[in-house]
Amino acid sequence: MDVHDDDTDSVGNARRARWTATGTGVLLALAGLAAALMRLAASARAVVPAAYALGAVFCALAAFLGSRGRTRRALWLLIVGVTVMAFGDQAD
Repeated sequence: MDVHDDDTDSVGNARRARWTATGTGVLLALAGLAAALMRLAASARAVVPAAYALGAVFCALAAFLGSRGRTRRALWLLIVGVTVMAFGDQAD
């Protein structure tokens, strides 16, 4: 294994991390938006759809940061977004 193999592996790992952060962020943002719309249509308290929408915003921001290569920050924003959605779901 020479130096070029290590460079290729790290570039491939970084590319996979960006795609994973971006894809996960988009998927969770869409799921949060769909849940917010479903809860808004139902007779839920206003805090529940707002929590889902806020969590979706965090996940969308994570997708943006992930596409820019800020995968660590994207991971933390994904965690925050899903946590906000979970707390909103528990408020129901």
